[in-house]
Amino acid sequence: MDDPVKSMCEQLIKAVNVMMDPDSSHQYRQEALKFCEDFKEKCPFCVPCALQLADKSQTPVVRHFGLQTLEHVIKFQWNNMPQQDKVHLKNCSMELLSCGTYPILEEESHIKDALSRIVGEMIKREWPQQWPDMLTEMETLTSYGETQTELVMLILLRLAEDVITFQTLPTQRRRDIQQTLTQNMGNIFTFLLAILQQQVDAYRRLKVVPGQDVKARAHCRVAITTLNTLAGYIDWVALFHITNENCQLLEILCLLLSEAELQLEAAECLLIAVSRKGKLEERKPLMVLFEDVAMHYILSAAQSADGAKTNGDQPAGSGLDEKKYIFLKRLCQVLCALGGQLCALVGSAVETKVPANLNKYMEAFLAFTTHPSQFLRSSTLTTWASIFRHEVLSKDPTLVQMSAKYMKTTMTNLVKTGFPSKNDNPSCEYSRVDFDCDEDFITFFNAFKAQQGEVVRQACKIAPFEAFQIAAEWLQYQISAPIDAGNAPAKADGLCTVLSPSVVQWEAMTFFLESVIGQLFKVLEKEKLPVEQGMELLQAVMKYETRDPLILSCILSSLSALFPFVLDRPEFLPQVFFKMFPAITFELAEGSKAPRTRSVKNVRRHACSSVIKMCRMYPEYILPYFDMLYTQVKDLFVNEMLLTQMEKCAMVEALVLLSNQFKDYEKQRVFLEELMAPVSARWLSEELHSILWDPVSFLSFVGADRVVTDPSDEDLMGLNRSRISFCVYTILGVVKRARWPDDLEEAKAGGFVVGYTSTGAPIYRNPCKDPVLALLPNLLAFMRTLNSLFLPENVARLSETFSRAYEVLDVEKNLILSISQPTVDVYDTPVYKSSVERLQGFFCALYDNSYHIIGHSGTALQQDFYTIDGLAEKLVSSTLVHLEHVPYHRLRPLLRMFMKPLVTSCPPEYYAGVICPVLGVLFTHLLQRLISRWQVINQRTAEFGPEDEDECSEESQVTQEMLEDQLVRLATREVMDLLYVSCISRKCPEAAGNKEDADGDEEMMATDSSHLNAPQTSDELTELGKCILKNEDMYMTLLTLSFHSLSWRDTANCQRVASQFCWALLRQVIWRSLVPEAVTWVYVSVLKALQMHGQHDGCNAALTQLALLIYDALRPRYAELRTVMNQIPNIHPEQMEQFDQRTLNPTLQKIGEKKRKDQFKKLIAGTVGKPLGQQFKKEVHFRNLPSLFKKVKPSKDIVANSENSGLVSLFTPEHEEN
Repeated sequence: MDDPVKSMCEQLIKAVNVMMDPDSSHQYRQEALKFCEDFKEKCPFCVPCALQLADKSQTPVVRHFGLQTLEHVIKFQWNNMPQQDKVHLKNCSMELLSCGTYPILEEESHIKDALSRIVGEMIKREWPQQWPDMLTEMETLTSYGETQTELVMLILLRLAEDVITFQTLPTQRRRDIQQTLTQNMGNIFTFLLAILQQQVDAYRRLKVVPGQDVKARAHCRVAITTLNTLAGYIDWVALFHITNENCQLLEILCLLLSEAELQLEAAECLLIAVSRKGKLEERKPLMVLFEDVAMHYILSAAQSADGAKTNGDQPAGSGLDEKKYIFLKRLCQVLCALGGQLCALVGSAVETKVPANLNKYMEAFLAFTTHPSQFLRSSTLTTWASIFRHEVLSKDPTLVQMSAKYMKTTMTNLVKTGFPSKNDNPSCEYSRVDFDCDEDFITFFNAFKAQQGEVVRQACKIAPFEAFQIAAEWLQYQISAPIDAGNAPAKADGLCTVLSPSVVQWEAMTFFLESVIGQLFKVLEKEKLPVEQGMELLQAVMKYETRDPLILSCILSSLSALFPFVLDRPEFLPQVFFKMFPAITFELAEGSKAPRTRSVKNVRRHACSSVIKMCRMYPEYILPYFDMLYTQVKDLFVNEMLLTQMEKCAMVEALVLLSNQFKDYEKQRVFLEELMAPVSARWLSEELHSILWDPVSFLSFVGADRVVTDPSDEDLMGLNRSRISFCVYTILGVVKRARWPDDLEEAKAGGFVVGYTSTGAPIYRNPCKDPVLALLPNLLAFMRTLNSLFLPENVARLSETFSRAYEVLDVEKNLILSISQPTVDVYDTPVYKSSVERLQGFFCALYDNSYHIIGHSGTALQQDFYTIDGLAEKLVSSTLVHLEHVPYHRLRPLLRMFMKPLVTSCPPEYYAGVICPVLGVLFTHLLQRLISRWQVINQRTAEFGPEDEDECSEESQVTQEMLEDQLVRLATREVMDLLYVSCISRKCPEAAGNKEDADGDEEMMATDSSHLNAPQTSDELTELGKCILKNEDMYMTLLTLSFHSLSWRDTANCQRVASQFCWALLRQVIWRSLVPEAVTWVYVSVLKALQMHGQHDGCNAALTQLALLIYDALRPRYAELRTVMNQIPNIHPEQMEQFDQRTLNPTLQKIGEKKRKDQFKKLIAGTVGKPLGQQFKKEVHFRNLPSLFKKVKPSKDIVANSENSGLVSLFTPEHEEN
């Protein structure tokens, strides 16, 4: 070894040891790192040094550095190396493979990985053209021993991953290697299976021989690596390689399921194989796995891994081992994938019969569904649903029996048990492996429960009577069973908690009952319904008495589920309501001043919702008892404190829903006026008038300007707030629910139709019109007052107690910031709220509901609302006043609850007079506000970087800055949503797709320039959009807003706006005489967006398409666009000139549009921003080799290529071969 090489190696060894020494100082380590990196980049004798360092006499860290250096040389210097140096490096690498490592069990795994990467990098650059014998050399290496065989497997696996899975190569190189692999796949698979069989046989033979343990483990290691390599190929090779020779591969994999050391990797391979998609006839051989032998191996392996015998002598889950548990998961996935293949093949064109031993498969599948692991249970649900939905399988007698068994299994699975923090169920042990905490488990279980409901409904279609019988028996058992509160705390006074045994059983039963009964009435004819049994259950539920709120809530759910049976026995209707109404006023302790517990609130809310649901779904059956219900509601309203305002509103809504069945305009109008009389009297009173119109009086009335020291003072202010809330809630309830009959003839007979439009559509009148319109002036004034509350002088009037009254509610804040809510048991304590929390909720509800009323008024009152004199001016001067002071969390409901329904429900004849003036004011304000705010956000992110923001959020979680930024982001999306429904027709095609073709390229939407060379119509605009188009200032505001938003730091918004809005808006005005500066700004806006968002594939595709459309449409008239293009970094002038000439002269275009878009994409590539992790990454370059698989296009000149020019010659074999 030359002295310079020896000296350099000694320095490198010292530097590597310094870097890896935990006691080294930061500065010392940095200097060592810099020295090593400079060596890789600049040293002229990298290769000899690296080979010396990689010698197995060195320490593992030094060897690894030497191998890394060799990989670095191949990656970044290979293209410039002389041929003899390449050959030398290749030979040295092969020598390292053959004799440069320790025995397989002694060698470090990272050394093996580094070695395989070196050879893999050479293969990617030289094979097959310059290294045709690579596969032969690899096969020869395997004869050297287990170590070399494992290295060959690692090389082949890395090759498949880089070329197929991760696609880290340029297109040409990737195609060359992939096609060569495909051509040789038969030999490769034969080679891999032979190695696997050889190693498995040796392992099985040696593991039972005393003293041969080391050799056995070596063979086992090679077998595991071979299985991992197979897994990298099974996913993409042609299916016939997998099913070749009577499914030999699948047979081997099934046999290996019984080998404890190999079973997990074998299951992984088997799962990939049976999950393959493709032509049905190619997948049909996979049905061999349904045969007895294969199924026996799968089931035996599952039973062995679970530690339980089929006779149940051992407890399930005994001796839980995580590796065994992972293996069980893979086996479960294998059975699920088999079920998917079964559903695809049976009943299809390939004529696959139902397997003879389907019952054995279903029993095996059911065993996983009954396993203690909640995760395994949930994994089976999708397959159960597919099988129960299958047109052929669902009629098989085996499935009919199995559906009943499944539903009985669900009785256990629906019970919420298995918390990781507990030990009261076998599921707990598995949950500790699958979930980090109880919160994660509850989130999972809620989704799991919903999935089970869907599968139960599918099973109910197959066996409806069995399902009903199971539900009935379960309900009867729960009614007769004593309540078990479990380990409830002493302060619960004997009441259950959410995790008490009785509660989880009742909740599971109720959910099952709801799923079954709902489906029962859909699948059975009326004559076949078990009405008598249903009524017996209903009466049993009505007789059941409990004071436990959690159990009572389940009783209410059962009543609602069984209510459809009452429709055949209407005489029982009053009894149902007599059971329901006491729950509306339910209290644990009558007259108690303590706040209600959460469970009590839920019972009351549940009862109100149930009444509304019954009145909404079955109004014609309940109408005969309308007077009885009206009397009960009026009795409840006598005591002002008996119900909350929301509960009162629920009762009002129920009555309004029933009144819709009067089908008599005058009768319903009189009733609604009577119902709203107390609200109208209070809302229009002199006292409230001054409060609604004046912010100062309003703040004083609700007590926001007072320092609370006396609780009685707070009670008085609370009463004032409740009276205003009741008025607003009631108005909203009436506006939402009052309607005319759906049937036109009934509407005409009832006096609801007042005329017809020019198109012949009927014009309806709403019976709530008169009372609602009378209240509207004060409501608009109140909305102006609400907006005025955010003025600085009014904010200053808030007392110290209520200084945070206008801030975001904590619950909403957590939702916005995606902070999970606590899911622990909180039902056993009263829900105490501070004074400021109550006032916050009051303001939030008032603001949302007031905008809701105006938004719904357009839908409910239609022309009676839009023809109000001066409506646009009234809306602007009330709902849109002082918007510059309204915070973003109040701006969102304005856009979503008020403006969006106002726009979508407006008849076209009122667009110009009402909608356009309102939208003009709103969008003008939003444009300036959002631009300025997003400038702040973009600047801050540019200064600190998104990573710093993430770090900050992890440190402090909730910060005001983060909350404000997220609110701006959400408000921006609401703005764009409003713009979309206002202007863009849903028929408008998106400018770019998100799909990918077989080669991973983005979907290229046709960019035919011919359609750009003619004046465009406004087909992509709605009627309102066309109306806005006539107002140039307003339309330009929308254009400016859309193109500005492309560069705001919100990827989802950018992709949507680029694909749906920008071109649809711009194409309407491109044929006008546009100012060159405006054209330049539009185009630069798109390029800036590419700089910010181009790293994301979806945004890149949408923005590239948009830029090309703009360039094609405007470049012929505006040379400024060429000037902009010339400023793009790293642009090729010759290619730019060629592309530009084709744009200016469409007749020169002789290339396909997809290729043209690829050219444009390369031209603007310099504008595309990179993520921070990629900005300083050194690029790896691959040199394309001569293509091996270039197709020669057959000549179409028959006369020139054929001796006979007759018609017969067209059908000769020679011509067909050409």
